[in-house]
Amino acid sequence: MRPDTPAAHTAEAERLLRTAAQYPEDREPLLLQAAAHLELAGDRPAAATLYDSLLSPEPANPHLIRALKAANLWEYGHEAEARAIIDGLRSARPSEAAPWQIAAETLEAHDELEAAESTLTEAATLLGAAPELPHATQSLLITRHRVRRMLALPHDDWDVRADRLHTGAVPLDELHDPKRLWSLGSEDPVELQAEIDRLRSELGTYRTALSRPFPVAVLHWPEPELDELLAAYPELEAEYPTYRAHLTDIEASLRELSQAGTPNLGIVRATVPSYEAFAASESTHPSNADLLPQYATTLAARGRATGWPPARSSSCWCGSGRTYGECHGGDGHERLASESTR
Repeated sequence: MRPDTPAAHTAEAERLLRTAAQYPEDREPLLLQAAAHLELAGDRPAAATLYDSLLSPEPANPHLIRALKAANLWEYGHEAEARAIIDGLRSARPSEAAPWQIAAETLEAHDELEAAESTLTEAATLLGAAPELPHATQSLLITRHRVRRMLALPHDDWDVRADRLHTGAVPLDELHDPKRLWSLGSEDPVELQAEIDRLRSELGTYRTALSRPFPVAVLHWPEPELDELLAAYPELEAEYPTYRAHLTDIEASLRELSQAGTPNLGIVRATVPSYEAFAASESTHPSNADLLPQYATTLAARGRATGWPPARSSSCWCGSGRTYGECHGGDGHERLASESTR
């Protein structure tokens, strides 16, 4: 259950710190998660200390950690240091979208719209050349579109691409209309302030979701592993009636999460020995279906997840040997879905 009070966030951070001490190989994602909970608890100095400790060795994601550290520092009065970190991040030109977006949204949150726009433009130029973009880069282009609308800048080629990438019912120009966002058609300052507070809350929630150190992951059992699992624990057949249905459910679940606005999605490969060991560590029998999502989360926390969706020209996540566009990413997915219901 998601904690929703400062005390609960503090307790969760302490639990994650204990877990990190117990499993040093998973230290970085666990401490990042702990720092996020400390920020939500309002203990920003403690979060800053955690970011510093993560940067002292050689972290796997140094640019992401620095971006999160800058966002945290600015929120409790260390603006100059935060600016210096963001400037250094821009000079480093990371090859991942998340650090760029966190840095730009930090600038945006503090009314530095011109700096946010130039940061996002640098990122788009660096990361947006591919014909098919990962979800994080698409999100970055859409964020850039919003910031440019706030600045009343004319559309450029990146904005046109963002328009094409956007699949919502409301066009981006309308969604990002500054008058819609800030004026509300009301002259009541109380209503205006309430809407501003809501939008700031949504921005903070989105940034928190984007900066999660591991994705929301769905289990994928390769066919031999699934056969072994069901032979050993037939009670799980209700979860996995057939292998084909299992593949279809994975793609359908991820698409549903994506359409609901959940960012940072992934797939984790399950094995029977690993699952049995996890069940033993939880003092639970492997036939307990409630254990499956916990197992998926644990694998994701340990860096075992593969991001979803892959590019349409990349190999499909299911291991069929076909491209994603030919398999679960296109008509192949619809065919599998219909066949699995026969």
